[in-house]
Amino acid sequence: MNAAFTATKNYSGRFYVILKQEKQLIMLNISIVSALVFLLQTAIAPPTALSLSAVVTTEQASTANEARNNPINNAINHQLLDSLLQKHVSDLGKVNYKTLKANKAALDAYCQLLSDNPVQEIWTRDEKMAFWINAYNAFTLKLIVDNYPTKSILNFDGGKTWDVRRIKIGDKKYSLNNIENDILRPQFKDPRIHFAVNCAAKSCPPIWNHAYTVENLETSLEARARAFVNDKRYNTLSSTRAQVSKIFDWYGADFGDLKKFLNQYAETKLKSSATVIFNDYNWDLNGND
Repeated sequence: MNAAFTATKNYSGRFYVILKQEKQLIMLNISIVSALVFLLQTAIAPPTALSLSAVVTTEQASTANEARNNPINNAINHQLLDSLLQKHVSDLGKVNYKTLKANKAALDAYCQLLSDNPVQEIWTRDEKMAFWINAYNAFTLKLIVDNYPTKSILNFDGGKTWDVRRIKIGDKKYSLNNIENDILRPQFKDPRIHFAVNCAAKSCPPIWNHAYTVENLETSLEARARAFVNDKRYNTLSSTRAQVSKIFDWYGADFGDLKKFLNQYAETKLKSSATVIFNDYNWDLNGND
């Protein structure tokens, strides 16, 4: 009886071990299948709002980086114009058109550079403003050089040369008036622009013998405004009387309260009761001859 009991006990023990092992195996298989089902559901599940937002943000960042790394989106270098201006324009803004004409190939090359590299939306405000100021000045110089010798810019196109769309930039054609009155003035709303663009006339605020760049734009506009307001060739100021450039009359809306504007820069401050007189405009060429 003891032998039979022992045999029965050993058999029962082995049976229990087998059942336990099979149960563990079944549980393991269930775990594996559950894991596979979860992975499959995750793979085909639609993206959540958070994950979709992350994807969009990543795509936007990638697009922005690609735009910045694309050479056409980079603001152009104005060094070529800067070199030409330093060589052919005096500190007082007198242009040596004779020597500039001899260097016409370089001026044409810079104008072509502008034509091939139009303003991009990704550029900063200062990059865009510097581009358009330099474009206005460079294409005005080119107009004179292409027709030099001449006594006045009024000799071209029946005195309405500013309306001729001869300036190709990108796939568009502009006139000088387009650049000044449709782009520079309304887009940037900065009256100091009038002391930076130059119309090749003696009474026009003198052309600076440097190119405008994103690095020098703000300081140079401020310096040009101060220099012009206090330049006795264009403006004569006393506390009771201001005899000033016709520019302040033609573009009066840009300057607002003229006396207040002048007093921002004038060495001699105007009284509120001061009389303002506008000078006649001399359209003779701003050359040094």
